This record gives sequence, structure tokens and C-alpha cells, in this order.
Amino acid sequence: MTMEERPQPATAPSLSEATRVWARIGLLSFGGPAGQIALMHRELVDERKWVSESRFLHALNFCMLLPGPEAQQLATYIGWLLHGWRGGVVAGTLFVLPGFLVILLLSTLYTLFGETSLLAGIFYGLKAAVLVIVVEALLRVGRRSLKSTLARFLALAAFLALFLFSTPFPLVILTAGLIGLFVSRARPGLIAGPTGHGSASTDDLAPPAPASLSGALKTIAIWGGLWLLPFLVIAILSPGGAYAEITAFFSKMAVVTFGGAYAVLAYVGQQAVGHFGWLAPGEMLDGLGLAETTPGPLVLVLSFVGFLAGYRNPGLLYPLGGGFAGAFLATWVTFVPCFLWIFLGAPHIEKLRNKPALNGALTAISAAVVGVILNLAIWFSLHVLFREMQAVALGPLRLDLPLASSLDPYALVLSVVAGYLLLRLHLSIPLVLGICAAAGLAILHFSA
Repeated sequence: MTMEERPQPATAPSLSEATRVWARIGLLSFGGPAGQIALMHRELVDERKWVSESRFLHALNFCMLLPGPEAQQLATYIGWLLHGWRGGVVAGTLFVLPGFLVILLLSTLYTLFGETSLLAGIFYGLKAAVLVIVVEALLRVGRRSLKSTLARFLALAAFLALFLFSTPFPLVILTAGLIGLFVSRARPGLIAGPTGHGSASTDDLAPPAPASLSGALKTIAIWGGLWLLPFLVIAILSPGGAYAEITAFFSKMAVVTFGGAYAVLAYVGQQAVGHFGWLAPGEMLDGLGLAETTPGPLVLVLSFVGFLAGYRNPGLLYPLGGGFAGAFLATWVTFVPCFLWIFLGAPHIEKLRNKPALNGALTAISAAVVGVILNLAIWFSLHVLFREMQAVALGPLRLDLPLASSLDPYALVLSVVAGYLLLRLHLSIPLVLGICAAAGLAILHFSA
């Protein structure tokens, strides 16, 4: 990537207009990656038509292969497509910032009072609306991606691999890509169906800035330097406390977090409790609960861990200031690498759009992504509609299935209402979220 603004196509929004939309997406991005990808698809592809379906899926396929939160990286990628590196920084930052501020507030309340029931009621209602958004996105993306028998088979296979066998997420995507690559060379029409993945000639965006060695070196110098900046600041200021450990540990997590937050939560919890002593047993689950009820990536749970680490090991700072510093450091070294991956890789990925064999691979990955979203949608719906899960052994398989007796009738009714408002009456997402949030607060109050 070069650090220069790329020319804008006639259909592109202004940067100020895009900034307002990215802020809106950041504020409404509840529900983990499935809900966030669904929201972006609705806002950017369906309603505003800023990017085409093929360009959206092309970017998503690449982001699925990267470490870190794929939804935030997708926002960064599309922001870069629209307005160069400045657009990527705006989109990626605004996707994270609202959730970070909320998790900072909730972490403060948690440490000072141990009580967030009011916000829990609000977010209880929000989850029901997000469930409908996820289902709607699944249907839309499925209709547009599954245009051949092989594509539908790959989607089903990806879902079963994740749901039944807990296959590593990157392995599913890579396998689908290899299948698409080989099939497209042997029988080009078998995977693409009647329309294919799309090409630059049918897209509405001007080509992005070309990949170059000088641009790549500049990107590594700038974003790699920003990634390492906290290490230099800590070394100069010598504040004591847990700050150096926080920075080093979460920098390592930024490189290995393939498949989202759940892929590393067990390891982070084990290290934070057993090795570093930052958290007490059970507090990792409290942090996950807080992160699930905030906008932004679920991996913001790491900000909660960083807050507690800094709060309890503040060094020269006061405990609350130490908590803020710890949360900021954990967030910085978690998300700055995401900008590095996108700005370094996106120009090369865009060059591949005109390669027929690679378009076949991306078509296969798009089909697998439908299975991934289906798996996320089912996981999310089970945790919204049921209060308890149980491990069930089916031969060599062990599945987490809901207890029928733990069905939450209020969540079920809220989800049905949200579906009617959004899918039948076509009310706006903010209005539906507001209605469900108020209903969730009322349910919590009257059922207490």
C-alpha cells in the first residue's frame, strides 16, 4: 500500500459521509462477528450500494484468513477501498472505539461496584434484535453466494466441520479455497454457477493503489512502529506495574488469534489467572459477558483483562488510572496489527481479482463463509434463546446442546417481535434496537 490517497470513483461517498456511516456501524455493531458482518452487508451493500456483493465477499474472504477480529478488519478493508489508508483508519477505528469506551465504563463499574444489572437489561433486549439481523444476513449472503450445487455442498461441509467437529476455522477456509482453485482449473463452470464470483470489470470501484515493494516497506515501518511504540514508552517512563507484561502478552495474542476471540479465550484466561495473577477464577467469564453486550469485536474482552491487570498492578499510578492504562495498552497492541495486515495485504489481494483460478478459490471460500455464518448464527441463537447448555456425547462427537427446559420465553418473544419489525415492517435498525433495548430493561425490572 502506498500512503497516498487513491483516486475516487464517481459513486464513492465523501470521506465525511463515510465517517458518519462508520460511526453508525460502530455504535450498532452488536452480536459478535455474525451480527457485525450482517450489519455492514446491509448498510454498505444493500442500502447504500457503496461496494458490490463480489467486492464485499472478496474482502471478507481475505479477512477470514487473518489473525484478529475479522469484522473489524473487513471494515478497515472496505474503508481502504473507498478512501485509501485514511478511510481504512477511520473505518477500523470507529468500529472499535464505541465498544472500547463502553467496556472501559463497564470495567470501571465492575471493579468499583461489581454491578452492571441496568446495562445487562438493556443489552438483553439488544441480543434479540441482533439475532434477527444475523438471520437476515445469512439468507441474503446465502442467496447470492450459493449459485451452484458444489457451492451449496461446500457451505454445508463448512458448517458441519465447525459445528460437529470443531475444526480450526482457518483450516476450513483454506480447504475450501484449495477445492475451488483445483475445480476452477478442471471445470471452470462447476463452482461458479451462472454468474461467478464477479470481476473488476463489473465492479463499481476504481482499482485500489497498486502493490509495490516501497509501499509495503513504508506500511511495515509505520504500522509496525506504531505496534511497538508502547514498548518504547514503557521503557522510557518505567511506570512499574504490569504494563510491560500486558503489552508483550497481548501483542503475542494479536498474532495467534485465528478464528476470533473464542479461539484464545481459554488460553488467555488460564494465563491471566494462573500465570500472571491478574484475574480471579470466574472473572474471565464475567468479562466475556460484558464484551458480548457491547458493540464492537468480542475480542474487546481482552481490554477488560488489561483493565483488571492494570487496576490490580498499577505501579506508580493510582489503581483506576492503572486500569485505564492497562485497557488502553491491551486494546492498542490487539488492534494496531489489524491495520498492518490489511494495509500490507489488501493491495496484493486486489490484484488477484482478475485471475480466473483464484476467483474460483474465492467463490469456494464465499460458499464456505455461508457455512461459517450459519454456525455463528446457530451458536448465537442458542445462547440468546436458552439459559443453559449441556454437553451431549454422540459417538465420537461431543456437542453443546441447549436444555429444552431452559428456553427463555421472553427472549423468544422479543426475537419474534424484532423479526416482525425488521423483516415485515422494515423499520430501521436503530429503531428496532431501541425498542428491544427498552423491552429488555422492562423485562429485567418486572421479573426481578
